[in-house]
This record gives sequence, C-alpha cells and structure tokens, in this order.
Amino acid sequence: MATITVGKENSTSIDLYYEDHGSGTPVVLIHGWPLSGASWEKQLPVLLGAGHRVITYDRRGFGRSSQPDSGYDYDTFASDLNEIMTKLDLRDAALVGFSMGGGEVARYLGRYGSERVKQAVFIASIPPFLLKTADNPAGLDGSVFEGIKKAIIADRPAFLSEFLKNFYNVDELGGKKISNQAVHLSWMVGAGASPKGTLDCVQAWLTDFRKDLEKITVPTLVIHGDADRILPIAATGTRIHDGVEGSRMVVVAGGPHGILWTHAENVNSALVKFLK
Repeated sequence: MATITVGKENSTSIDLYYEDHGSGTPVVLIHGWPLSGASWEKQLPVLLGAGHRVITYDRRGFGRSSQPDSGYDYDTFASDLNEIMTKLDLRDAALVGFSMGGGEVARYLGRYGSERVKQAVFIASIPPFLLKTADNPAGLDGSVFEGIKKAIIADRPAFLSEFLKNFYNVDELGGKKISNQAVHLSWMVGAGASPKGTLDCVQAWLTDFRKDLEKITVPTLVIHGDADRILPIAATGTRIHDGVEGSRMVVVAGGPHGILWTHAENVNSALVKFLK
C-alpha cells in the first residue's frame, strides 16, 4: 500500500494513502466529504484513456489514510497536499477538487502558488465562503452547521444516511442515475471514516476562501449541478466562477451534488476537453 507520511501523532506516523496510475500530464483528484479517493472511479479510466497520469489520495481521517485526532483544517489539508506534490515531484499538474476537495485546491494555490500547477478544476465545490457574515450575506447562518454537528454527535451513521439522500437527490434520481447499492457504498466509506475527523470537518467548511480565489492565475474550470442541494450553485459554483478571473463554467442540468457518479459523462467530457 502506497503512503506518504505527513506528520506524527505520539508514537505513530500520519500517513496518506495514495494511488498513482498512468503517464503523461499529472492530474491530482481530491475527494469530497465523507468519501475517499475511490469516489473517482468513473473518472479514473477516462482520464487514463486520455493520456494522463492520475493521482488520487485519501484525505487524513478518511479512506485508508491515518485517522489522527487533529489537523482537520484547510491549512493542514493544503500542507498535506503540498507534501504529496513535493514528494511525488509533480509539475505542470492539474488540481481537481470535488466538494470539500475544492477547498484544498483554493487554499493550496492561495498559499503555495502555481509553480507546480498549470490548471485548476472545481467540481461542486465548497468555496468561496459558506458562513453568513456582515460582508457575506449570501452565506448560511451558523446555526445550520451547529445542527449538523449535533446530528453527527448524536448518531453519525444515521446522519450520513440522510445526508447521502440529498447528496445524490435519491428521491428524483434513485434507480435512474444511481442505484441503492451505489448509495450504500458511499455510506460504507463514510461510516468507516474517523468520527472525530468527520465532525471536525464541519467547522472547516466555514473557511473563507475568497482571498485564495483572488490569487488563482492558472486556467480554471468550474463544474456544478444546478440541482445541488448540498452546495447550491448560486452560493458556491457561480461565485467561484465570478471570483476567479477568466475561469470557465459548465452547468450540469439536473445535476445533484454527487455529479461524479450521477452525471459522470457530463463531468468527464468537460474535464477531458479542459485538460487538453
């Protein structure tokens, strides 16, 4: 099993599990919450077929990576990504973030710059800023996130079950665009994640990425479903597009949050075209 050590907690190392396939221009795929790098299974063969080297990894606390007690904030997540970029010596790479993974893309470019990066992609992503404040009236009230935390603490598996229904818009797309088994697979991955990390990431969602987006100078693509119930397009995708000068945007009609699976053909077509 391939891992990269990004730190240490007491007597154990903090290791990130990763996979590195193919050859050509590197594409780094950064997964969403509460999933793992395996969530890119519908994109991986297409990107490999298009001649890319594809790297996936599991965020700390999720998938097959270590589950430390701390480090579930975007400065640390960006540092973890930087360790991967540096230790694999990736250059001219495309960073592709889905959902929470879009935060890593923004914070990495905001903090470490684009020396190793030539393109950025945000898919159903969390920037620019979810929390409602005096200078961010489009955000959500903090009580929403406190409610999510309480639900996770009370019964994490039950919360994940309800969350995934809206993740995939199962009431509309179940049996058509996604099977019960595929939803259950996502639940199993999420249920196996660190309980502490799952909870702490909710606070990380409130990170302000607006200044990070202003620093992005590489060609950027935004892909978002117009039926996203988790991160509505008007509060996220459209504002990312507006916040990154010269970015392109692809709106997936009827797409829920989990468009990597339900609308994989749309996502893959836009990705391959952009990465060319």
